[in-house]
Amino acid sequence: MPVPEAGSLPGEAPWLCPAAMERATWLLTSHQRAFGRPLIASASPAPPTPTPGEDRRRAQELFAAATVVLAHDGNADRPDHDPRLIYANSSALALWRRPWAEMVGMPSRLTAEPIERSGRDRLLASARAQEAISGYTGIRIDSHGRRFVIHGARLWTLRDSHGQDRGQAAAFSSWWWLPQVPLSVLPPVLV
Repeated sequence: MPVPEAGSLPGEAPWLCPAAMERATWLLTSHQRAFGRPLIASASPAPPTPTPGEDRRRAQELFAAATVVLAHDGNADRPDHDPRLIYANSSALALWRRPWAEMVGMPSRLTAEPIERSGRDRLLASARAQEAISGYTGIRIDSHGRRFVIHGARLWTLRDSHGQDRGQAAAFSSWWWLPQVPLSVLPPVLV
């Protein structure tokens, strides 16, 4: 079970702890840099001199956005690194049917079923090499084993305010469930 975020207050939403709010800022600013447009329509650019509560407001907007947004850590210099999710907004949590405490901290490869992971790895490598890509379509799996298609996804390198690589992020608004195949229609060898 993941450890609660450092700095979060008892009873405070984990996506509003200082570390998560910082990640939300990275997500919003690095997406703007990569694609030349805001990640979410309601997110206003950060003012040159942030006002008190500005980071919190932007973190709340991102968490509540209808667009699915998630990010994992990463170390491009360590190919053996198993990236772990460091952010998932409410739309991502609902789609994967996981609470924050379960989703944030889990290996991001678990968002896809084993047969899809090599394609996912190639996509992430391509996105890292190009800094950002858009228009990705792929298959993912929720916590109950239900498969779904993500369509038109954007992937980009997550950078902090100093330009340091902090991982990768993805966002998409279009997705649909794949039909579930009852075991009774599978050939006996597969059951």
